[in-house]
Amino acid sequence: MQDRTRIPVIDLAPWLSGDADARAATAAAVDTALTRAGFLLLTGHGVSREARAAVRGAARRFFALPQEAKQRYAVSVGGRGWLGRGAEANGYSEGTATPPDLKESWTVGADRPSGDPATDAFWFQPNVWPQREVPELREAVEGHLAAMRAVADEVLRLLAAALGQPGDFFTRHTAHPTYTLNINWYPGTAVVGEPQPGQYRIGPHTDFGTVTLLDRQQGKGGLQVYVDPADGGAGWEDAPYDADALTVNIGDLMARWTGDRWRSGRHRVLPPSPEAPAEDLMSLVYFYECDPHTTVTPLPAPLGRVPYEPVDSSVYLKEKLDAITVG
Repeated sequence: MQDRTRIPVIDLAPWLSGDADARAATAAAVDTALTRAGFLLLTGHGVSREARAAVRGAARRFFALPQEAKQRYAVSVGGRGWLGRGAEANGYSEGTATPPDLKESWTVGADRPSGDPATDAFWFQPNVWPQREVPELREAVEGHLAAMRAVADEVLRLLAAALGQPGDFFTRHTAHPTYTLNINWYPGTAVVGEPQPGQYRIGPHTDFGTVTLLDRQQGKGGLQVYVDPADGGAGWEDAPYDADALTVNIGDLMARWTGDRWRSGRHRVLPPSPEAPAEDLMSLVYFYECDPHTTVTPLPAPLGRVPYEPVDSSVYLKEKLDAITVG
């Protein structure tokens, strides 16, 4: 743990042990972490390095395909398939004008229809798979999706305890949730060219949903987290890294739910560094949300600090996705 970042490592094992004191101590540590930068590192989650490496390996084979092959799977933001460079500018979501993000993404998500055609048309689109080019990608990714959903629901139960709420306070809203996995490829300058002024692999932003589970690789052009100097931070700081850990941060919906007791963690991914221009990184980013059209109402004081107006989760999320779309 780096004290200056105030982003601790939380071991999930004591929480899962069933011991009341261990569970209470873990919940208290989570509450403290999320009132600061909105981030923590989670170990003891049970998702093996080998399984995560299998996703990366298959995804790399897809991203290595010729442009014309990838183009067959091209989609816009919110779709299922390939997002090429220039499709997103995440800084737009917070009103920061940046050039488009320097990444490519393979995107999948919740695909079990709800039975409501209007909801299913966007939130539960069928996933698309490059079966001809990279047949192994589907099995690896579907296994990862199942593992991430299980971890995400356990994290939500832990968050409920950290707030002193019933265990199903959040998971009662995840019976048929929306979620997305972005496999983000961050190639070096030989692929993306020299970054423009103010251009990032991902521009500064907060995530939009409840919790994000990130499996990332460390690099010079890697993840930075904004830690407010008022909380003893230094502004933008390199995020701490643990190869066994998932990086967990809360998004806007969770921050609103808690009335800003917990902060939606602001972050960015740096462009390729002049010190390592060939650096090639890949992140597996699982965005967990809630059931479509969940009404997110902030907890009252003294837990909640800002009495936000209730929002429809689907309306809020769609507005944010539209905001980061380039063109």
